[in-house]
Amino acid sequence: MGLGTIPTHKAVTVRATQSPITDRKIRVGLVGCGRISGKHFEAIEAHSEVAQLVAVCDTDPEVLAAAERRTGVTGFSSLPALLESSDADVVILATPSGIHADQGVTIAESGRHVVTEKPMATRWNDGKRLVQACDKAGVQLFVVKQNRMNPTIQRIKQAIDSNRFGRIYCVDVNVFWTRPQEYYDSAAWRGTWEFDGGAIMNQASHYVDLLDWLIGPVGSVHAMTATLGRNIQVEDTGVVNIRWRSGALGSLNVTILTYPKNYEGSITILGEKGTVRVGGVAINEIQHWEFADVAEGDDEVGESSYATDSVYGIGHPLYYDNVFKALRGEATAETDGREGLRSLELLIGIYQSARDGTTVPLPLEY
Repeated sequence: MGLGTIPTHKAVTVRATQSPITDRKIRVGLVGCGRISGKHFEAIEAHSEVAQLVAVCDTDPEVLAAAERRTGVTGFSSLPALLESSDADVVILATPSGIHADQGVTIAESGRHVVTEKPMATRWNDGKRLVQACDKAGVQLFVVKQNRMNPTIQRIKQAIDSNRFGRIYCVDVNVFWTRPQEYYDSAAWRGTWEFDGGAIMNQASHYVDLLDWLIGPVGSVHAMTATLGRNIQVEDTGVVNIRWRSGALGSLNVTILTYPKNYEGSITILGEKGTVRVGGVAINEIQHWEFADVAEGDDEVGESSYATDSVYGIGHPLYYDNVFKALRGEATAETDGREGLRSLELLIGIYQSARDGTTVPLPLEY
């Protein structure tokens, strides 16, 4: 099978050997103080009764200084320095995706738990290596999937789990956003294969996760990608045809060339007994909700919609609720490393298809 001790298509709970943290606050370090770090700072502050930020790290002195002012905690210019001189129990990786695996392995080997932003890696073998390192060290690995916690998506998940759609026939996901050339020019790693990945790997990563988590295991993908409007190594536009193992068909359509601003992040599900569309700029508006049978709460479904200017959603505090409960021994991780591998495998299958011009069956390995 080639996966060592990593089954990727069955529920597996690997218990950490680290003792639950119950007699004090969980100490948190964060590496990578760029644009997404603010969401993590806010989420940690929202759980101040059980957790506290104790260290931040960035290689850019100006970015690090701003983070120190924002948080009031000690800053470090490198991950080894943070691990050497801080007492963090868990370290968050908000760094370029291509270095998540190497950094995560280093953190695990130091005996700390790991929280990594999406995607957990940009290569399949790197993702497996990170999971194996955390297993070996007896620490927990969490992969950030905060969009699962958004109230609109929770509504869909509940409807699917209660079989309100009946058989799902067709699913369409759109990510029509914009990233100007200045965004890519702001850092040398952006828009590279080694460190970043393209519009599907980066901007649409959470939406790729929903294809598996909501609808079920994917059987095959056929993708085309293009670099049409940005001076970058990777794709700025892509389309994917999808066949789920259930027989459902669907598509993923992604671009970061939308004029003049982020336009839509949506999912439409067409089933035997139901039709739902969640749209807005970031799957934040329930725009159509219709089922053959009326259920309790249907008249309140609009209350799940929320206004936002951010494509990140509002799920980070709820995501961290599970992280901290897992570290306290009160829950199991909902998005652990093996769960992260599911969406990484789908991403890698999409890129293999686009590269080779073929339909790629999943799973990648047996």
